[in-house]
Amino acid sequence: MILAAVGGVTAAFFAFRENFDNAFVAAAVGAVCWFLSYRQQIREKLPKEDDDEQEDEVPDEDLHS
Repeated sequence: MILAAVGGVTAAFFAFRENFDNAFVAAAVGAVCWFLSYRQQIREKLPKEDDDEQEDEVPDEDLHS
């Protein structure tokens, strides 16, 4: 999240100096950092897929009975 803020501030700095190419790159890097940070937060809140699969599996012994 800190890198996203740094990217935004850097983009504003470059835009203020009318260097729009570098401002775009800095804003894009900041946006990617923000997206990855948000994605990680969502992943931590969701249950792990491995836990769900283990509960749904039926042992082979029960299927043949």
